Amino acid sequence: MIPLLHIYKKRWQVESDHAIKPGLTAIETALSKLGHPEKRLEVVHFAGTNGKGSTLAFVEGMARAYGLSVGKFMSPCIVDVHDQIQIDGKPISSEQMDCMFKRIAEAGLSGELTDFELLTTAAFLYFADQKPDLVLIEAGMGGREDSTNVVTPIVSVVPSIALEHTNFLGDTLTSIAHHKAGIFKQNRPAVIGEMAKDATQVFEQEAKAKHVSLLAYNTHFTVTKSKGAETYENFSRQLRVTDLRRQLLGMHQGYNMACAITAFLEVLDIFELELDEQKIQLGIKNATLAGRFEQVLPNVYFDGAHNPASIQSLVDTIKEHFPMKRIEFVIGLLADKDVRSILHILEEVGDAFYFADIQNERAMQATAIYSLSHAEEKQIISDVAALLKLPLQEGTIRIVTGSLYLLSEIRQKMQEF
Repeated sequence: MIPLLHIYKKRWQVESDHAIKPGLTAIETALSKLGHPEKRLEVVHFAGTNGKGSTLAFVEGMARAYGLSVGKFMSPCIVDVHDQIQIDGKPISSEQMDCMFKRIAEAGLSGELTDFELLTTAAFLYFADQKPDLVLIEAGMGGREDSTNVVTPIVSVVPSIALEHTNFLGDTLTSIAHHKAGIFKQNRPAVIGEMAKDATQVFEQEAKAKHVSLLAYNTHFTVTKSKGAETYENFSRQLRVTDLRRQLLGMHQGYNMACAITAFLEVLDIFELELDEQKIQLGIKNATLAGRFEQVLPNVYFDGAHNPASIQSLVDTIKEHFPMKRIEFVIGLLADKDVRSILHILEEVGDAFYFADIQNERAMQATAIYSLSHAEEKQIISDVAALLKLPLQEGTIRIVTGSLYLLSEIRQKMQEF
């Protein structure tokens, strides 16, 4: 369920399916009827289990530091459907969304698409109308059969993979890699983060078949840390960017940053721009992303980690930045996640746990999560926003995690206070 999407569907009498239906036939047909707006865009395409949103944010930061206008399509939403489609950080307006849905209705697309395909179509129409210099597109699920995979990008980026959506993508890393590698396009470069060997081989095979120049972390580029700053090094281009300082915390964000810089070098080539170390530094410094170790109140953080790999990164970040603090987790999870593993990892550092329901048809009930938890201090909570408004004990850090859908719900309620 995409918050507020139903308003436009009802207003313009456009029906769409809530279900996930992998495949490109429906959206390709729809975009053909609309004159292929996706073909009029300069795109960077992102897929991956974890890190794609953060990597996108780093690319956006650098592009805007260079003075480029930047459109982005991300999921899920931060608060509602509008913030999934943005240009230069400004969400699409209600009036502009109305214009997109009017055109979709007039093209006779009612009943032809899923909700996500419908929103993807609206995004492509909007970007084609507004003509930002660069458009950053995040795959919704997988890659190969995701509705965003109709673009021919400047560069494709896959920062990481892990087991996820196994009912759609398969239950092995090689199967997941096969789906993510599907965003590679003929004769266009691609960037991948550090992967397990068997997964890397899948990306290498896809790259070879499509004549893709594949740039891999530690093989073609890397990042090192020294005295509070980081240095990016690209072995292929024989260049270094020093004194990189980022707001996005955690060692894993250093890897995402390195993937982003590597991808952005390809963007600079397309736009015939010179490497400017100061602009790269500024872009990295300015990069932010809602729901990625984001401080929303004093000592209260949102982090949308939702699988064992991203949860482990969250725990590592907590150990690095809050080693002597009392850690309280507020958790809501979707039922298709590896809930037992997620709880086991969080219990390594968590002192108290609050379990919350998510208003989503895919969610696991808070009572079920509670029963799986081995924490000594735990409870079910009905009003997370109210809890977050309460003062914390001294030396306590409270972190809301488990699902971006949970973060979205809480943001909406906090705005009502």
